[in-house]
Amino acid sequence: MQAGLARQTLTTFGLWVFGAAASAPMVVLAGGLVAIYATTGVTALPLTVLLVAGVVALLAVGYTAMARQVRHPAAYYGILAHGLGRGWGVAAGLVALVAYNAIQISLYGLVGATMAEYLGGTWWVWAGIALVIVGVLGVRAIVLSTRLLVVVLLVSLLIVAVFVVAGVLQPAAGGLSWDGFNASGLAVSGIGGAVAFCVAAFMGVDGVASFAEEATDRRSIGRATIAAVFVLGGMYAVAAWAMGLAVGLDAVAKVAADPEGGLPFTVLQRAGGWWVVLAQVALIGGAGTSMLAFHAVIARYVFAMAREGVLPVGLATADGGTRVSAPRGGSLMQTCIAVVVVGAFALGGADPLAAMFTWLSTLGAMGLLCLLVAASVAALRASASVRGERPGAWEWRVAPLLGTFGGTGLLIAMVGNVGSLLGAAPGSLSPFVLPAVLVVAAIAGGVWATSLRRSRPEVYAGIGRGIPKPHAVPDLTGISL
Repeated sequence: MQAGLARQTLTTFGLWVFGAAASAPMVVLAGGLVAIYATTGVTALPLTVLLVAGVVALLAVGYTAMARQVRHPAAYYGILAHGLGRGWGVAAGLVALVAYNAIQISLYGLVGATMAEYLGGTWWVWAGIALVIVGVLGVRAIVLSTRLLVVVLLVSLLIVAVFVVAGVLQPAAGGLSWDGFNASGLAVSGIGGAVAFCVAAFMGVDGVASFAEEATDRRSIGRATIAAVFVLGGMYAVAAWAMGLAVGLDAVAKVAADPEGGLPFTVLQRAGGWWVVLAQVALIGGAGTSMLAFHAVIARYVFAMAREGVLPVGLATADGGTRVSAPRGGSLMQTCIAVVVVGAFALGGADPLAAMFTWLSTLGAMGLLCLLVAASVAALRASASVRGERPGAWEWRVAPLLGTFGGTGLLIAMVGNVGSLLGAAPGSLSPFVLPAVLVVAAIAGGVWATSLRRSRPEVYAGIGRGIPKPHAVPDLTGISL
C-alpha cells in the first residue's frame, strides 16, 4: 500500500511559520543587510528590497497556483512535470535537492562560526552539535518542529521591531530621512550585487508548497507564501531604512564593512544591553530553525520522489505504515549528506563563513530563483485540466508573465554579480562554477528521466502524479497549528 504524509495537520499560520522561519529574519538583519551595505554601498537598499519583494511575489503567484492544483510534496518536481513535461520535472527535482541542501548545509557554517566566536572551540564541533539536533528533530512529527519555529520566529520578529524603533528614535542626522527610498539611489554600480543579495534573503518562502499534502486546505499554500513575502519584504525594507538612519546613509557602508562596527548590535544597545544578548541568542536560534525548516522540505522532496520510484523506493517507507508523520528516510538521507559536506569543509580547512556559508547559500539561492522562474513558465503553459475550473487570468496569465520577465532580470543580475557575492577577485571565473553545478544537475535529471522512460515506463508514467488516493491513506482529524 502506498505511503502518504499525514494530512490535515498544518493550518495557514503553520505554513506561514515555515516559510518565514526558513528566510531567518535575524540572519538577514545581522548578516544580509549589513553585508549588502558593506559590499555594494547602495544607499537605496530599502527601495531595492521592496522592488525585489514585488518580483518574488509575482513569481510566487504562478508557483502557488500550480502548487495548489498539483499538491505535490516535491513541489518544483510536480509543477514542472505537469506544466512542461516529465523530463523537466525530474530535472527540477534534482536542481531543487541541490539548492535546498546547499542552503541548509551552508547554515551549519554560520552556526558553527558564531558559536565558536561567542563560546570558543572549533566551528565544526558546534556545527556537528547543531547537525545532531536538527537530525533528531527532523525524524519527529512535524507539530514538534512547528512549535519550536513559532517561538524562535516571534522572538526574532520582536528583536527586529526593537532594532527599528532604536534606529528611528535616534537618527544619526538628527531627523528622519526618506533618502533610502529615493529611486536615484538605484543608478549606482553596486545595484546588481544588492539585488542578488536581496533575492537570497527571500529564498525559503517557496518551501511552503512542500507541505501541500499536509495542509488543511489547498488555498492555504498561496495565502501563506504570499503573506510571507509581503511581511518579510516590508520588515526587511523598514529594517534597512532604520539601519541607514541610525548610522547615517553617508557612513553606513563604512560602518557595515568595519568588523568593529558591530552592526546591528550597536543599534540594539541603545534599547538596553540585554537586547544585544537576546539578539545574539536569536541569531543562532534563527539559523537553527531555518536549518530545520529546510531539512523538512528536503525530506519531503526525497520521500515524494522515492514514492514514485524516481529515487530509491526504500526512502519512502518511513514510519513503517501508510500514514507518515515525518518522512524518516528523506530526513536521514539529508542528515547523511550534511555530515559528508560539513566534514569535507572541515577536513579541507575552509573558512566556515567566507567559503562554506557564502558559496553554498549563493548556490542555493541561485537554484531556487531559477526554479521559481521555471514554475511561472509552467503556469503559463499549464493545460486546462491542470488549471481547473474557472481559472483566473491574474494567477495563470498576468502574474506569471510579469514574474517570468522580472525573475529573469533578477537571475541575470545574480549570475552577473556572482563574483561580488562571493568576494572573488575581479575577472575570476571560479564563481561561475555555481551556475555550472545547477546546469549539470538539470542535465542529469533529464538524462535520468530519459532512462526511466526506456527501462521503466510505468515509473516514468507516474512522474509528478502526487498524492495517494484518500481511501488508501486516511486523513487525520486533528490540526497541529
